[in-house]
Amino acid sequence: MINHFGEERFEHGGAVVPPIYQNTLFTFENWDHIDKAFSDPINNNIYTRGNNPSVTIAEKKLAKLAGGERAKLFSSGMAAISAAIMYCVKSGDHIITLKNLYGPSLNFINEYLKNKWNVGVTLINGEDVEEIEKAIRPNTTLIYLESPSSAVFTIQDLSKISEIARANGIKTIVDNSWATPLFQKTLLMGIDMEVHSCSKYIGGHSDVVAGVVIGKKDHIESIALNEYLLFGGKLAPFEGWLLTRSLRTLSMRMDRHQSNGMMVAKFLESHPKVKTVRYPGLESHPQHKLAKSQMKGFTGLMSFELHTEDLDKIKGFVNVLNYFKIGVSWGGHESLIYAPAISYLREMTSEAFKETGLSLGVIRISVGLEDSKDLIDDLANALSKI
Repeated sequence: MINHFGEERFEHGGAVVPPIYQNTLFTFENWDHIDKAFSDPINNNIYTRGNNPSVTIAEKKLAKLAGGERAKLFSSGMAAISAAIMYCVKSGDHIITLKNLYGPSLNFINEYLKNKWNVGVTLINGEDVEEIEKAIRPNTTLIYLESPSSAVFTIQDLSKISEIARANGIKTIVDNSWATPLFQKTLLMGIDMEVHSCSKYIGGHSDVVAGVVIGKKDHIESIALNEYLLFGGKLAPFEGWLLTRSLRTLSMRMDRHQSNGMMVAKFLESHPKVKTVRYPGLESHPQHKLAKSQMKGFTGLMSFELHTEDLDKIKGFVNVLNYFKIGVSWGGHESLIYAPAISYLREMTSEAFKETGLSLGVIRISVGLEDSKDLIDDLANALSKI
């Protein structure tokens, strides 16, 4: 139970809601006190670029929820992701990652690190454990995963992959934003660190941009002292307070996202104008059995493929929707719709786009917390216009 974990009310005057420490620095009674704080900056409040009580409360809750020893919050999901990756690699190392990765993460690994740091990269589908074993090189230091993966929602066998990685001295990171640490405990499956865009389900209200890295104490403390402090990707006190607020309702929100998501997925699966639905919660998903073995619940993010690649018809379908608003993110109260082709075709060649297994007709939706009947009616009306 994380609802009250880490809040220590009587250290804050008994406030039922933890206060916001909206200050840049912390003062000390004397020389010896500040000297002692500097001897352990990770566990003391000195300057808000390092620690702040409003942020620390949320970090404690997230670590507890994920089964990790420690968590570090960042100013965005990409700040957390890039810090965790940089902790694991140096110039000349090799990374194994997915073809269907969140776009900015893939660009960071396959473009920035490759060109700036001479880091080798092997892109895999991730569904076949043997494919990962074959991709390992003597200089492989990181396997970076995302389960389910972006847009196509394929699953990786995290327990088996973590065993292979440990046997070869390779670190593992999983982007667990889709399932949240409530529905999928990657660290308990042997993964070294998990990262989240807290702007998604953890934040849950589309009002905070944040990211987190969760894992063992030694990993997170090293990141806190180096990649976190040196690159300055700190989270502001107010955003930390907002995440604490959000974590109090995470369980209830995820139950609703899951129930709404399942009803919408089943509706789409049965519709004649929908070719396929990519949602691990459906029995028709080719890896449904593996998904159920790794997760205790499913969420509201999915994709489906229309029976057309006529761009005018696809645009017409998207534009006529009422409840599903067009937007790039997901995980909030509101339902959203987005076509991956919009960004993918800007970020990669048409050949690379085809290799992802996507088409112009693939649509991603984030099923929110509205009434499921309204959402299904909205989709039914839009599909009837194609």
